This record gives sequence, structure tokens and C-alpha cells, in this order.
Amino acid sequence: MTGPIDWRDAVRVARAAELNAAVAGPAGGRATAFEFAGTGGARTWIGRVALAPGARTGAHRHGLHEAVLFIIAGRGRILWGERLDYAAEVAPGDFVYFAPQVPHEEINLDGMAPLEFVVVRSDGERIFQPLDIVSENSVT
Repeated sequence: MTGPIDWRDAVRVARAAELNAAVAGPAGGRATAFEFAGTGGARTWIGRVALAPGARTGAHRHGLHEAVLFIIAGRGRILWGERLDYAAEVAPGDFVYFAPQVPHEEINLDGMAPLEFVVVRSDGERIFQPLDIVSENSVT
């Protein structure tokens, strides 16, 4: 930071109750915890996502930004690659990094509970580019 610090804006708190309400419900959802558009955090987007029981995001990529997931709750499978031919199972405490332009899909392996994760993206663009890819790594 340059110049005098405005202490009122130096720390921000995202309240769990507000984030929980935004991702609650049978379909899950997305909640923005922090979004910085050219401020001290550059263009970072930080939020929380809940993927409904048994749901999958569908194959997609996010353009030029990097993304990191931190798994809060649930069991999931991450697919990636040109034909989604790579896979890793994830559980609470795991981090997942996506390089720019990487095709991927998140799958909730639990039919009873949501897969919940924190997302950090290197910009605030809401780029979701769906891809027409059918994976051979489907849930068994």
C-alpha cells in the first residue's frame, strides 16, 4: 500500500451466516466472500461454492485466470485435460489448482451431502466457458 492507510478498509470479514445462506438449498450455489477489482487485492475473486449431492458442474474452463479450490466438506472428483482424461478424488482440507484455459469438471461423489469449497481466482471475471466434452471418468 502507498500513502496513508485507511484502517476502516484494511481488514474485511465475510460472515459465515451470509455465505451459508447464499449457498444453501437443494441446488447449491455460489457466494462471493471478497472481490477486488483493481484495489489492493488486484483483481482477485474469493468465494464459496456448494455443489448439490450427486451433482456435477459439467465440463468447462475459465479463460485466462488461475483458480484454486480449498475443499471444506464432502467428497469430490476433479476431472481435467483435453478430454477430461485425468482425475483426482478430493476431500476436506485438499487444495486444487487450475492453470489458465484448463478444461475441467467438479463432481460431487456424495448422493446425500453437498461438496463445499472455497474458490480463489486470479481475477474477478465471471468467465465460465462450457465445453462439449464427455468424460470416460464418469462416477461409478
